[in-house]
Amino acid sequence: MSKAYGKKTWLIPDAFLNSKSKNESISHEAICVINTSDVDAEISLTLFFEDRDKVTDFSSFCGAGRTHHIRLDKIRSKKGEMIPRDTPYAILVESNVEIVVQYSRLDTSEVEMALMTTIAYPVEQ
Repeated sequence: MSKAYGKKTWLIPDAFLNSKSKNESISHEAICVINTSDVDAEISLTLFFEDRDKVTDFSSFCGAGRTHHIRLDKIRSKKGEMIPRDTPYAILVESNVEIVVQYSRLDTSEVEMALMTTIAYPVEQ
């Protein structure tokens, strides 16, 4: 049995899917997950907005001993809805096993692309 690292709950307070792209790469965000345990990670995402109710039905999966990149411009809710673009939001990431979560944003709204990445905020259990 391998050691599990990380936490089961993570917060990303600043998310934003830009609708503009001025080169071949599309503006997007990703939640990058590593699962060092021997158990598959079932991941749920809750989205929080400034002006509307939270959305709780986005989910993903990261196999045991694997990594997974959750592209937020491609994920769909259980109702088939996509994350709205040009709308600030925050993300609560919850997993059944300990994982490590990194958040990245590629902004191509200008010809000079901007890449931002950070480790999400781990919530103590």
